[in-house]
Amino acid sequence: MKVITMKLSDLKKPEKNVRIHTEQQLKEFERSITMFGQIRPIVVDENNVILAGNGLYDTLLAMGKETADVYKYDKLTENQKKKLMIADNKIFSLGIENLDTLNSFLEELQGDLDIPGYDEEILRQMVSDAEDVTEKIAEYGTLDDEEIQSIKENAAKKEQQMAAQPENSETDGQETSGTTITSELIQEEEDEETTEIKKFVICPKCGEKIWL
Repeated sequence: MKVITMKLSDLKKPEKNVRIHTEQQLKEFERSITMFGQIRPIVVDENNVILAGNGLYDTLLAMGKETADVYKYDKLTENQKKKLMIADNKIFSLGIENLDTLNSFLEELQGDLDIPGYDEEILRQMVSDAEDVTEKIAEYGTLDDEEIQSIKENAAKKEQQMAAQPENSETDGQETSGTTITSELIQEEEDEETTEIKKFVICPKCGEKIWL
């Protein structure tokens, strides 16, 4: 089966489509086509009815394109056509992102984060947060044995202080890039009336708390 070029005016949308294409998705389709061109063909049957690629077809039309790359099937049964339409829309959604690889790619792009399908500002925040945590972990590797022991002792004291506080003491926790960052109310030993908020990260390799 070869990819052929066909006029968009010769293609026909099916009466029913499994996938509903949102305005946001079509906008990202357009960003992708502008950046990379058409990277996958529209699939049609012998009557030029679209079996896969309706969103792509709508986007190309909206962009004023006249032709598209097309795969054409001419020997599918009606059941096979329906199965193809269902499978094309479902199989892709079964995959999940490899976040480690995604984060690695984002860092390697060195700030060039205009990527179709993503909000650029959100990607910048992801990279910024990851760099902040990485820096704290890197600093931990430079501590000598005495500093590490001091961190362990301080962490144990703070845990004991937290355990002694009333059940309604306020705590705040959130997950960031696989590392737990926790805010705790810690009372100073010198002045029991003084309360301040301190944060720590837990090293994903050794499980130690690193106070920020």
